[in-house]
Amino acid sequence: MAAAYLTTLSDGAIEVRSAGSEPAESVNPAAVAAMAEDGIDMSAEIPKVLTMDAVRESDVVITMGCGDTCPVFPGKRYEDWDPADPAGQGVDAVRPIRDVIKGRVRALVAELLP
Repeated sequence: MAAAYLTTLSDGAIEVRSAGSEPAESVNPAAVAAMAEDGIDMSAEIPKVLTMDAVRESDVVITMGCGDTCPVFPGKRYEDWDPADPAGQGVDAVRPIRDVIKGRVRALVAELLP
């Protein structure tokens, strides 16, 4: 959800990479539905494994409850956002998570693209 919002709210001005340390086999259907309600189609997205190269090539790394499993490189900016986990949740439970993530992304975009 964060990657989809970042791409959309930055009008593509920010290059976005999205990956997880232990990605699911598919994107959570409730997250897809919640994002569709906000006009963003994530139905074609495929979860990807986080690689060292993805982190190395990034200026800002946003983790979501990654803990010690995410690689850390000196000189990178790291933020750990820890919203509730939408896994296994229905769309009613995912909406507030979506809204928290959207707010965080809006603030990040405003900071990165003044």
